[in-house]
Amino acid sequence: MKADKLRNMTDMELNSEIMKLKNELFNLRFQHATGQLENPVRMRIVKKEIARAKTILREMELKKVNA
Repeated sequence: MKADKLRNMTDMELNSEIMKLKNELFNLRFQHATGQLENPVRMRIVKKEIARAKTILREMELKKVNA
């Protein structure tokens, strides 16, 4: 997901998105461990999306504190 879309989300939506991505990463890791993962690159993409969402969430928290 693009950073612009994430920046337009609320805190609750971002937390929901992070939980959804973490769940997807868990499922991908499970598939990888059982040898059923077809696209291992997807794990890297999901990890980056989680980091991007957490970064934007933190930026929003800092804006609230400083404002």
